[in-house]
Amino acid sequence: MTELEKCMAGELYNCHDEVFLGFKEKSRQLLSVYNGLPYSQKDQKREILLKLFGSVGRNVSVGTPFLCDYGGNIFIGNNVSINMNCTFVDCNRIGIGNNVMIASNVQIYTAAHPVELEQRLTQDWTPESGKHFCQTYALPVTIGDGCWIGGGVIILPGIKIGEGSVIGAGSVVTKNIPANSVAVGNPCKVIRKINGEDDHD
Repeated sequence: MTELEKCMAGELYNCHDEVFLGFKEKSRQLLSVYNGLPYSQKDQKREILLKLFGSVGRNVSVGTPFLCDYGGNIFIGNNVSINMNCTFVDCNRIGIGNNVMIASNVQIYTAAHPVELEQRLTQDWTPESGKHFCQTYALPVTIGDGCWIGGGVIILPGIKIGEGSVIGAGSVVTKNIPANSVAVGNPCKVIRKINGEDDHD
């Protein structure tokens, strides 16, 4: 497997491989231009998003400043609002459905590292090895149709948020959230069902 294939499969990979450095260089160049454009230049902003993201639907707004890692692993549906100062670490796929609102200061992470120190450190690492001193893997994040992600929410690698759900401001999402739920807190937990679903808790 190539390092890119390992990455997308959720396996340990060399995040300093040339392919990823190329992704980073492209994204940084595009983001530098994007974040410097006035709010009114919406056509120019969309052109950059089309080059930066894997796909972009209709009526998509991404507030500035915006930061991402590779860009090409971000897939956005129709009618999506992403407010200012969001960070998407898209080493693996970040999929955002239709009719989604993402408030300011939201952080979405796909990259992670082994918890055990011995597993986390790269064996026989040297500065000349062309590798990162720590082992890295990445897991996809999915946000379903009709979700509202509140301000300052942090979404961890591998998380799926079901359609129609609301994540309260400041929450840290460490486990999957089912559809049509209000979930809040650190760690984020469902407190009630919405959108006509019965709450059996």
